[in-house]
Amino acid sequence: MALMTGTIISGCSTNQDAKSNAQGSTGETKKSYTFRLADSQPPDYPTTMGDKKFAELVNQKSDGRIKIDVFPSAQLGEEKAVIEQVQLGALDFTRVSTGPMAEFNKSLGVFSLPYIFDNDEHEWKFLQGADGQKLLDGLSASKFVGLAYYDSGARHFYSRKPITNVSDLKGQKIRVQQNKINIDLIEALGGSATPMPFGDVFNALQTGVIDAAENNWPSFDTSNHYQVAKNIGLDGHQRVPEVLMMSKVVNDKLSEEDKKIIKEAAMESVSYQRDQWKQYEKKSEDKVRAAGTNVVEVKDLKPWQAAVKPVIDKYRPEYKDVLDAIDKARTAK
Repeated sequence: MALMTGTIISGCSTNQDAKSNAQGSTGETKKSYTFRLADSQPPDYPTTMGDKKFAELVNQKSDGRIKIDVFPSAQLGEEKAVIEQVQLGALDFTRVSTGPMAEFNKSLGVFSLPYIFDNDEHEWKFLQGADGQKLLDGLSASKFVGLAYYDSGARHFYSRKPITNVSDLKGQKIRVQQNKINIDLIEALGGSATPMPFGDVFNALQTGVIDAAENNWPSFDTSNHYQVAKNIGLDGHQRVPEVLMMSKVVNDKLSEEDKKIIKEAAMESVSYQRDQWKQYEKKSEDKVRAAGTNVVEVKDLKPWQAAVKPVIDKYRPEYKDVLDAIDKARTAK
């Protein structure tokens, strides 16, 4: 307990004490801060690039009073540990997937449901609309401040065996994240769900412990999974956005002006991050295709959607309002 207390104090003390010479409209001295932002991805990854743009914008908007140091490559801990530290106020900011965030805020589990978004445009109509913002705002109940969504593309199945239709997944041992919805998804498709850490997947594919896995293009590329799973079916079964967020413990100590600066900078960083994502995703896809991977475009999703309908039906009562809002976003102008 003493160690944890020391960690929380060390995480916040330097942030709160220093004062700048800038004067507010009533002549008060405005505080200066140095915050830390944790990201698990490497320095050149699109989410980390988004983090850096966010930090740059905050610094500009605050006339240098607020500095945010970005720590990529899990320097400050793995994803779950970082989320816990942000919740406690021992860390100021992080960028994480909404997937593991469902453990801390159940409403975000909706993004793990399959085929709820038709495409990229449909997803971002929802995320940038009032209902998407409502989900971000709801993070305050879990002691987080949701600032913005970042892009992570669509997830596809890849396998040691060819994938030409949904029946090809039957009987395959498929790696999934430890998430009940993901396990239900694989079972609905006829596969055998095999939860395991992402770092173990390459060897498991190589040795045949598992037959398949699923992820987005950049992860398929940078993990070298394409070298041992030479078939990918572009079904886009999930679009799981990232979330940039701040500790509510830290945020509650800021002035309204500084809260506004941070929120505006986060929202303005989104277009830059999405552009970085598109470039990175295209580069990864080109590399994987050039390596001779068998890429199958899934043109008719109806059989896939029909197979997972029981999963949607199972979780619809839990996520009814959000799913209705996602459906509504499909035709929004």
